[in-house]
Amino acid sequence: MPQSIAITLGEPAGIGAEIVVDLANQGQLDDCVIIGDSTLLKGLPNTIKTKHIPTKEKVKLGVLDVNNSAYVLQLLDTAAHGCINGTYSAMVTCPLHKGIINDSGLNFTGHTEYLATLSQTKKVVMMLLNQHMRVALVTTHMPLKQVAQNITAHNISQVLDILIKDMQTKFGIENPTIAVCGLNPHAGEDGHLGSEEIEIINPLIKSYQNKGNNIIGAIPADTLFTTEKLKGIDAVLAMYHDQGLAPLKYAGFGKSVNITLGLPFIRTSVDHGTALDIAGQNLASSDSLLEAVKLTRELIKNAN
Repeated sequence: MPQSIAITLGEPAGIGAEIVVDLANQGQLDDCVIIGDSTLLKGLPNTIKTKHIPTKEKVKLGVLDVNNSAYVLQLLDTAAHGCINGTYSAMVTCPLHKGIINDSGLNFTGHTEYLATLSQTKKVVMMLLNQHMRVALVTTHMPLKQVAQNITAHNISQVLDILIKDMQTKFGIENPTIAVCGLNPHAGEDGHLGSEEIEIINPLIKSYQNKGNNIIGAIPADTLFTTEKLKGIDAVLAMYHDQGLAPLKYAGFGKSVNITLGLPFIRTSVDHGTALDIAGQNLASSDSLLEAVKLTRELIKNAN
């Protein structure tokens, strides 16, 4: 009997529950189990499996409550431990609200970092993808002023190793072609706009090329994210969050998927936030969640 895909509802005041119900009523979640407060799942077909975990406080859609922050993390704990012990085949996460979790006194940077700590994984990689591109990140949720000091040969090589391995094992691409962004405008303009490309990024790329890897760069980010440049590219490695995700979301926002590479289990997510302003109004699109579930099924198949 194949295991179910676990879907966590995320922030209870957001749109997680309604997009799950929408997909369930389209017949798209028959192999899934929904983890969260089942009282939020108005109109969910009774054929869909659920694991009820109650919120701490009554939920008012669109209104955050710090007292429900621990509940949100409990959903992640339940799904991740279930993936680790074989109860679930993978997990898909609906959006949560990082700010309210931190306001509650809990230290929380994001799904990616939390699941790495929970699974005792030393290094994970955040990647988003859609029909146009796959983009992985060297640095994720940190202030822009801290990015340059984290662009080191060690950090980039750790990310590249995970990216190459998971492109092979999860996506079935034996020798992926990876384009690497420069950190600085014009990839440093031969050192006139920054030295990281000359001193760190390009030498590292050369060392990977010498080992037979298809790594290209460093390429200026303002020209890399074009249809012509992306032809034949299996994945892009961006140096920081907005460098890579702004063009990706422009090209396919609402139909992109977030995947955490390097974990001992499969985890995907939607590409959007909690949308508190429209929660409960049946205006939210379930397209990104559908793409996440479909990708998860592909990754499970590849893993098997």
